[in-house]
Amino acid sequence: MSIDAAQLESLTAQAQADIAGAESAHALTEVRARYLGKKGSVAQVLRTLGKLDPADRAALGQAANAAKQRIEAWVEERRATIEQGERGAALEVERLDITLPSAGVPLGHLHPLSLVTRDMVAFFSSMGFLYEEAPEVETEYNNFEALNIPADHPSRDEQDTFFVEDGNVLRTQTSNVQIRTMSQQQPPFRFIAPGRVYRRDSSPRHSPMFHQIEGFIVDETVTFGDLKGVLLAFGRHMMRGDIELRFRANHFPFTEPSAEMDYACLLCAKQGCPACSNSGWLEWGGCGMIHPRVLERCGIDSEVYQGFAFGMGIDRTAMLRYGVPHLRLLFEGDTRFLEQF
Repeated sequence: MSIDAAQLESLTAQAQADIAGAESAHALTEVRARYLGKKGSVAQVLRTLGKLDPADRAALGQAANAAKQRIEAWVEERRATIEQGERGAALEVERLDITLPSAGVPLGHLHPLSLVTRDMVAFFSSMGFLYEEAPEVETEYNNFEALNIPADHPSRDEQDTFFVEDGNVLRTQTSNVQIRTMSQQQPPFRFIAPGRVYRRDSSPRHSPMFHQIEGFIVDETVTFGDLKGVLLAFGRHMMRGDIELRFRANHFPFTEPSAEMDYACLLCAKQGCPACSNSGWLEWGGCGMIHPRVLERCGIDSEVYQGFAFGMGIDRTAMLRYGVPHLRLLFEGDTRFLEQF
């Protein structure tokens, strides 16, 4: 097959028209192969150059190379146009109307323990109690000796207490706040101190880490009657209504006299249920008049001042308040449970 300059120009014009008519990247690739591929029209022209006279060969060779470059440029230009159109179509399909209202963002919820703790602090703040806190890793002195707990007391056994380095312990009660605060200030004062405490107990009804709140008042004229009045008002506030409270004589090294506080079980109305061990009552905490030795070890004259202290589990209070039947529900992190609050 031989071809002259006029036929090559016509071939180039046809290639331009075919390229312009390609509607997709795939169609454009086929057009390019038809003209510039190994078996394309331009390649066939170049293969016939060897049969021409030298003078004609040079002129036609230059024209063929120029045609090849023009066709390549048209292909790239058309490819850019097609890709731009495809991007525009895709953007139109996926276009977002920013004037439309956005989807609602799900809101989190405070944990029931956080709700109860905040309410406790707010109640005692209304009665003039100040908020105080102390380290969870405590010295044995502040956790035991200063609270009149002797070295042979069962609570100091490794089966009950988490001991850590340098003779420290994970505090077994929030009473370490009482020691630290009373050692640094002079009465009269009243404080409230919520926080985490730790004991070696993994029974079904207990947890090795739980939450307590400690409260104490020291003044010249403080009585056990004041203590009962404060706790009764506190119980009625937390349980949102009238509630039956009883005090049972007990012994704590850091208070004298001492008592255990029980609330009538709200889950079964004192009829007996697994939560109250079928007794109709739920143990809520301990209380009593601060032992004179504890006052003296904090540098307070026990002949002039006296006070009372109380502590109860925040976890147990949350169970009572919200009717939670099992302690583990507070710690499992089940969102179906937490969303109820």
